Amino acid sequence: MFEGTHVAIVTPFRGGKIDHQALTALVSSLIEAGVDGLVPCGTTGESPTLAPAEQDELIGAVVGLADHRVKVIAGTGSNDTAETVERTKRAARLGADGALLIAPYYNKPPQAGLYGHFAEVARRVELPLVLYNAPGRSGVEIQVATIARLEREFSHVVAVKHATGSVDSASALRCESGITILSGDDSMTLPLISIGAAGVISVIANLVPGDMVNLVRRAREGEWPGARELHEKMFPLAHALLALETNPIPIKAALAMSGRIADELRLPLCPLSDEHRRRLATLMAAYGLL
Repeated sequence: MFEGTHVAIVTPFRGGKIDHQALTALVSSLIEAGVDGLVPCGTTGESPTLAPAEQDELIGAVVGLADHRVKVIAGTGSNDTAETVERTKRAARLGADGALLIAPYYNKPPQAGLYGHFAEVARRVELPLVLYNAPGRSGVEIQVATIARLEREFSHVVAVKHATGSVDSASALRCESGITILSGDDSMTLPLISIGAAGVISVIANLVPGDMVNLVRRAREGEWPGARELHEKMFPLAHALLALETNPIPIKAALAMSGRIADELRLPLCPLSDEHRRRLATLMAAYGLL
């Protein structure tokens, strides 16, 4: 159901509120570039600091802007199962095509607890569900056996955003389950497609959507030389956007440098340091973005 290039969109702020003018321009540019889906309220969208009303506001706005032209996968996960159920129900009512569910963070449940968490959401909400496996963010990895069990038992557990940094774990998942795999790290997109992933939920696509769309398309069609060329073009910038400082600090700085949004984040996130800003500007200039 979810294949191709999906964008983990930033949440533009201005004066402490969602900047709908910037959001509209961003979403329009992404759709025009040919992306397959939009993912509001994820990590890149600063979901931990969005109030429930703001989450609904943002999801509803993106659904309206998408207007059925692309899929909308709303980030609705939290470390509280009951809260995750309610967020996912609200996303379904707002018209989202699916929900992205991060593994519960901070409380670090065992695999039985992870299964119980996702199974409870699946029992309570019929919306297609995408598991979000990001141990670097959540502190716990959803193991292959747990993902495979959920995919077997619930037909609407349809995909996993794979952000473990391991091709081996993605390969193991391919061997154990038919679940759709979407890369959760831009620099891992080409390697993961090479072993059967169906696409990506991308950060860099906020900035250069056309290149990521083309990389994914070429890789999925077996045009490996062209896909590798795009991978090598994007790799330095894609790596920096996730490595210079915590995502989404660098991607918001990059979008601000290119005049698309205000460089505004919510505490405890803060603006990119001057040293890293200079490095980012150098990479963007080399890419032809400045």
